Amino acid sequence: MSDGDRIVIVGAGVAGLRSAERLRELGFDGEIVLVGDEPRKPYHRPMVSKELITGGVKPVAASLEPYLDLDVHWRLGTRATWLDTKERTVHLPGGESLWYDGLIVATGVYPRHLPGSPRHDPRVRVLRTVEDSLAVRRALGNSNKSVVVIGSGLIGNEFAASMRYMGRDVTLIGHAKAPLHRFGERIASALTKEHQHHRAKLAMNTEVRNWISTKETVGLHLTNNQFLVASCVVLSIGSVPAVDWLRGSELTIDDGVLCESTLFAVGAEDVVVAGDVAKWPNLRIDETPRRVEHWMNGVESGRAAAESLMLGRGNARPYTPLPRAWSSLYDARLQTVGMPSLGKDTIELSDGVTGFVRDGRLIGAVGWDRPKAMIHWTAELDRRLPVPQPVSPAPAVPSFAATPIGEDILAPFERDFLSETPTEAVPTPERMPWARVPAG
Repeated sequence: MSDGDRIVIVGAGVAGLRSAERLRELGFDGEIVLVGDEPRKPYHRPMVSKELITGGVKPVAASLEPYLDLDVHWRLGTRATWLDTKERTVHLPGGESLWYDGLIVATGVYPRHLPGSPRHDPRVRVLRTVEDSLAVRRALGNSNKSVVVIGSGLIGNEFAASMRYMGRDVTLIGHAKAPLHRFGERIASALTKEHQHHRAKLAMNTEVRNWISTKETVGLHLTNNQFLVASCVVLSIGSVPAVDWLRGSELTIDDGVLCESTLFAVGAEDVVVAGDVAKWPNLRIDETPRRVEHWMNGVESGRAAAESLMLGRGNARPYTPLPRAWSSLYDARLQTVGMPSLGKDTIELSDGVTGFVRDGRLIGAVGWDRPKAMIHWTAELDRRLPVPQPVSPAPAVPSFAATPIGEDILAPFERDFLSETPTEAVPTPERMPWARVPAG
């Protein structure tokens, strides 16, 4: 990429924003067009199921402010309709099109729908955007009856905890045997006790058999024969990569956009992918392409995708992060590092920390309110899952790169992961110790 070129970024979330920032850091002086389907500029999506839903902050406080002058053309409230990789053109509604010299795909994911659920009912909602959060708050305000959340993953549990913080009765429905059961028996048991302590109700090993919508409430008949009456129902059963607009583009879009290890899309030139929608082989783990849906991955992959685009396909370096994430649930903190989902067996690394093992190798760890121990095991996994050394020396980031911001700066989210006293602070800018790239 050079001055006078145009880079189009499709997706105005954290990955798209951090991509644009990194392009400017590296001295790109051409045109940047940032296309987003939501009417808002980038914001802190983790706040949607917590601070925004409880009213702890207003939507404006969730905004992600760029930490340098971006000088980008914003196309908000605009959904890309399809991509022509041969003509290097992104098509928009109304017959409009945008040519590009380089393209960054960062469209993320959208919530999975539950078959049979009355999605036409305004009291049955998903929870991903600011608008979703505001809609749920309106539904909560129309009735003081109980609330139901379907889905025992992280967002479902965060929402249930938020409801108890607000003093609302809530029932969490899940088909697994316990909430967050994929993180092992110890974590699931600890979270179950936390829910019980805060008087959140659990309906596990069950699903919705029938729905009944009345004038004032929504009824749910469960497969365990329990009947629930709710003022609002939130669906939190996973997500689907936002790739519909890429059909016919010659990109491979099976569960995300298939990428090389450098985040260059397979099947197109001058196209890189970032965030939840990217499916790439993290060579720190193995050579199998996978997606990672974490906030920090959106930050790091956005910056890495911009670097790859600037270096070009032949010189780009593999993107090899050590995945990390954390969340607060009631008064406890859940932390994950590595790839626990790949584990075939679990071991107790220390009190409150579960290790996940595959083929005799520690592949991930999950901690329940054990920040000191997680500092140790994060460093240990960083050692045990080393970044593969390139056969030949990696090329430098372009010599016109801007002066780097001090490398001792860590994002509040990263500091919270590594510290004993977390805050709900907002990251500006994010700096991750495993993804630092020297600028010139």
